[in-house]
Amino acid sequence: MSSVPAIGFIGTGVMGSSMARRLLAAGHPLHVTTRTRERAAPLIADGAHWVDAPRDLAACCEIAISMVGFPADVEEVYLGARGLLASADGAHPLRIAIDMTTSAPALAERIAKAASARGIRALDAPVSGGDVGAREGTLSIMIGGDAGASAEARPVLAKLGSKIVHHGPPGSGQHAKLVNQLLIATNIVGVCEGLLYAERAGLDPLRVLESVGSGAAGSWSVQNLAPRMIKGDFEPGFKIVHFLKDLGIALEEANRMGLSLRGLSLARELYDEARAQGFEQRGTQALLLALRRSNRSK
Repeated sequence: MSSVPAIGFIGTGVMGSSMARRLLAAGHPLHVTTRTRERAAPLIADGAHWVDAPRDLAACCEIAISMVGFPADVEEVYLGARGLLASADGAHPLRIAIDMTTSAPALAERIAKAASARGIRALDAPVSGGDVGAREGTLSIMIGGDAGASAEARPVLAKLGSKIVHHGPPGSGQHAKLVNQLLIATNIVGVCEGLLYAERAGLDPLRVLESVGSGAAGSWSVQNLAPRMIKGDFEPGFKIVHFLKDLGIALEEANRMGLSLRGLSLARELYDEARAQGFEQRGTQALLLALRRSNRSK
């Protein structure tokens, strides 16, 4: 593989566009595709090359990276008629495919098997760090799949993240990310309820954060999401609709393993209420709005 490999990038949403831009800025020849070309227009204007479908990337890129929305999107991107593996025949330059979407572990296993049959090593490498981490290149990247491919891809992934850990065979990265989402889910609930309590008690929420944010109660959500909530900024770094997808996958996996995770179940129930109130396209911190509304009715 060349020292600055050509990269294909699939998906240019909130996270994907920032990640793709970092790779472009690092000097990688970048080929992009997404459902609507307009979403990729800023990257194209800055030098990225447009391709019509994921399958077109196998002929022009050594590494392909996807960052899409849901498991169904991942399946289409890799295994569909216009998917990345549809035209891969062993003579293509594509060597490593990296799905950075949070998706189902079993799907990651299927993709790795299908890719291997076509001479490609597939990694599942979901990330944590939100829109800020994507812009600044400080994401935490959790990898499942072939250890050799993980090592080979590390120089590219290091341009996207500051913490890169290989967890094991295909699907392992997804399992690690589900642990991440489980930890975050109940934490955000606590942050929202803490701010509601501070408001009701007549305290200045910013002063409360000054007191508690650096102690045992501190967390990424306290440091990054709580100030947004206080300012009334509920724009998505990560949308509630996507978080609900992750929580659903986590609960399915927990049930499959015979685990009863009541905190996770409660978090999904509360986020379902937020979706029912029309907040599904807002950031995960918009749970505060739903909890405020339900408390006003009491």
